[in-house]
Amino acid sequence: MPDEPRWLTDREHEAWMALAKLMFNLPSALDAQLLRDNNLTLFDYFVLGVLSMTPGRTRRLSDLAEQVSSSLSRLSNVVTRLERRGLLRRQPDADNPRYTTAVLTEAGWDLVVAAAPGHVGAVRRYVIDGLTDHQIDVLREIACHVTRNLASGDPPIATPDTP
Repeated sequence: MPDEPRWLTDREHEAWMALAKLMFNLPSALDAQLLRDNNLTLFDYFVLGVLSMTPGRTRRLSDLAEQVSSSLSRLSNVVTRLERRGLLRRQPDADNPRYTTAVLTEAGWDLVVAAAPGHVGAVRRYVIDGLTDHQIDVLREIACHVTRNLASGDPPIATPDTP
């Protein structure tokens, strides 16, 4: 007989439900602000933002996908859409033409620069403002802990309902 699952305590369940609500609501709120003010999704902004902070504003698509926590397929679709808008372009990697790079265009740079103040304002309003320095440190530690667990690639622990 399989081991009994380690059910969440009331305290753990409350923490999990608070996190789940945050995971669903925060991206929607940040998307809404960016769409309203700059006609960008949060994911678009992350892609353009990563390129804007990369030396030469150029990055291999495979590295960019990893940096923005995306599949290459999803990123390729977004890059195509951003390329049609003139915000970036693709070109062969100068070091290895088997790879493709994304290059932020001047229009892309200008849009990231224009979008940044509103986005940072929304992040401050929804997340940062009102937290103590200690709470910000704890928030970072928790986010890093969960991200490391996700990146470990370990399958979830099996329960009686899963094979």
